Amino acid sequence: MSRFFCLFFVSFASFCSFLSAADDRPNILFIFSDDHAYQAISAYDSSRNKTPNIDRIAKEGMRFDRAFVTNSICGPSRAVVQTGKYSHLNGFPDNGARAWFNPAQQTAPKLLQAAGYNTAVVGKWHLNSDPVGFDYWQILIGQGPYYNPRMKTGDGFVEHQGYTTDIITDVTLDWLKNKRDKDKPFFLMYQHKAPHRNWEPAPKYLDKYKGATIAEPETLFDDYSGRELPARDQQMTVANHLNDLDLKLVPMQDQTPEQRAVFTKAYEDENKKLEESKLEGRERTKWNYQRFVKDYLRCVDAVDENVGRVLDYLDETGLAKNTVVFYTSDQGWYLGEHGWYDKRWMYEESFRTPLVVRWPGKTKPGSVSDKMVMNLDFAETFLEIAGLKVPSDMQGVSIKPILEGKDPADWRKSVYYHYYEFPQPHHVHPHYGVRTDRYKLIHFYTIDAWELFDLQKDPHELKSVYKDPAYAQTVADMKKELKRLMDQYKDDGTTVVKYENPNPPMPKAKGKAKAKAGVS
Repeated sequence: MSRFFCLFFVSFASFCSFLSAADDRPNILFIFSDDHAYQAISAYDSSRNKTPNIDRIAKEGMRFDRAFVTNSICGPSRAVVQTGKYSHLNGFPDNGARAWFNPAQQTAPKLLQAAGYNTAVVGKWHLNSDPVGFDYWQILIGQGPYYNPRMKTGDGFVEHQGYTTDIITDVTLDWLKNKRDKDKPFFLMYQHKAPHRNWEPAPKYLDKYKGATIAEPETLFDDYSGRELPARDQQMTVANHLNDLDLKLVPMQDQTPEQRAVFTKAYEDENKKLEESKLEGRERTKWNYQRFVKDYLRCVDAVDENVGRVLDYLDETGLAKNTVVFYTSDQGWYLGEHGWYDKRWMYEESFRTPLVVRWPGKTKPGSVSDKMVMNLDFAETFLEIAGLKVPSDMQGVSIKPILEGKDPADWRKSVYYHYYEFPQPHHVHPHYGVRTDRYKLIHFYTIDAWELFDLQKDPHELKSVYKDPAYAQTVADMKKELKRLMDQYKDDGTTVVKYENPNPPMPKAKGKAKAKAGVS
């Protein structure tokens, strides 16, 4: 009997020890914004705006200066984060009308949930099928509006009144305070719509930057003479392709009459002056740039403020001590560089995304990494932080060692990219390519056009040297590396596993103004 109780006690103690260890596993907070350019975060570049709360994460953790995406577009980037696999394997290569994330496939949230994490996602989902692997979810419908969002939950729909960035944060904090299982570690995806097109600021920020002049990028009037056809054959210029909703020249569609009155008043004087001035050519492009970029930054200001609300809650409750906080975006964004807005390209501003991570006690405050990391690595990183084994079919590499201050000798020296969506929106030609420390090779494969950039000599990517005889060996080496990566990631350049919507497509927005608005 004594022996039985002894064995029982040892087994019970071991079980309790396991539970205690599980309870001590780090919480993971993944903050994901939409189209947030690294150039609009003051931890990277303080020339345009200030983001003190996002900067807090960098100051108290690590800033990554070379974080890239596999496919620079909203939904596909989100699918990569979920699966740790490139678009051609996860079934979500573009934002097409029938694009549908396959909920049956393996995801990091599913694995974390099965391992005892309390999982939740709040905000922009943009994968069409309902979230999987989450104990709680409340998501925007499709892209979602900037004001008064209708959100979907596992129990139906919820109607909200107010500014979407604030509401997403309210729901997130409510889950943290009142709905999560406090006996479990949590994995929380807190995901903003902002600063996605068409950049509707919160009422409190409508007058910010008035009277200021935001510096124009050096390449605002790029003539594309140093590149192949695709750079010229696109539809995303600040000069010609911003519409009246983007520029706030017509009433917004998602606001109540009271909200619209406040919103319209903020722009009416400037709009009247524009109408009277009859600006054309370069001067009109300059005006478009100022209007667009100020509204964009105003949306960023609301995101930063709300990130601060969540960070403050973690600090006040003591959760910060055992919570790994990520801040990143689904890709980069053009703030007038090359005369553009939007994303999609393998050119640096959209290919590169911001990434700052805070892990108290593990990551050195104020540290900076120049390692080439990708959104492909996030799923693996979440799993390793949680103490789980990374499935062999995931294609990224955990950045946990880098966060812990290690310098892996075998870390990647190049990254692979593949963009698919064509011809609309924005008419950006499909392409794939490889980037190393110094060079970038891009193949626009549907028209067999190649570009090579020497990033050391040409950081703005203005002049392709692909046809320059002096770079013949570099071209050969880069093509060899491109082939190696395509083989490694099982991408033959043409084969795409595409999982389509098993149900009828969601109804399209009604009304002329809605149809013109950016939806990608």
